[in-house]
Amino acid sequence: MAGRFEATIVIDRPIEEVFGFLADGENDKKFSSRIIEIAKTTEGPPAVGTRYASTAKDAGLTMKHEFELTEFAPPNRIRWTELSKHPLVVTEGGYDLAPAGGGTQLTFFNELQGRGLGVLFVGLALRSARKGANAFAEAIKAAVEAQ
Repeated sequence: MAGRFEATIVIDRPIEEVFGFLADGENDKKFSSRIIEIAKTTEGPPAVGTRYASTAKDAGLTMKHEFELTEFAPPNRIRWTELSKHPLVVTEGGYDLAPAGGGTQLTFFNELQGRGLGVLFVGLALRSARKGANAFAEAIKAAVEAQ
């Protein structure tokens, strides 16, 4: 079983600034309360193939994750996939950005998939993620606008 959660918000910053902030995956710690630490594990600027390793607190458990950028199209689109072998993984996630007046409309999404025992929990995880998606979008907005 798999499913998607998403949210859209307008950020009061130009699209290039928002894209630059989100393109640096190490900024995730500035808006995601579940991220304990995150680091880029490949050389060079963010691009297709860039990988990030993180430690996150998920449902009370501390877990290691690895993500790889699969699409990188400044200033409008970023996609990633999770390489970790956990029961619940992000098969695809992304940011879509578009100009909105003097600001930027951001839509983010993640597609969760349950594997093995994760099939039993993916529905609960999706409900929780969907419930918190708008607050997560607000956290991204606050972090970008604080720069």
